[in-house]
Amino acid sequence: QVQLVESGGGLVQAGGSLRLSCAASGRTFRSYAMGWFRQAPGKEREFVAAISRSGGSTDYTGSVKGRFIISRDNAKNTVYLQMNSLKPEDTAVYSCAAAENSWGTPRGIDEYDYWGQGTKETVST
Repeated sequence: QVQLVESGGGLVQAGGSLRLSCAASGRTFRSYAMGWFRQAPGKEREFVAAISRSGGSTDYTGSVKGRFIISRDNAKNTVYLQMNSLKPEDTAVYSCAAAENSWGTPRGIDEYDYWGQGTKETVST
């Protein structure tokens, strides 16, 4: 089992940058594919980005491709989401998640086994 704690959310102006971090407990962090999801007010949770166990493969939803970068440091049990050129429509609660039985970069919510509590990010105009 793994526990996930996100940090780094906050208020930023459009065009700015933020980096989210997700720290995982446990000694088997490298056994999990990791993902970031977000949920905007009044909307369903959606996939943002995922990274494979080794970090060698990444995947992004189309609206963030070229602006966001997912990475991981297995020595620090941490996954990151660097968010650049932020837009007001990026405003949401961002959550990280861990997938126990995946060798790839899963996109589906039900492919993930563990979730963090989320961190709120607000992009102002």
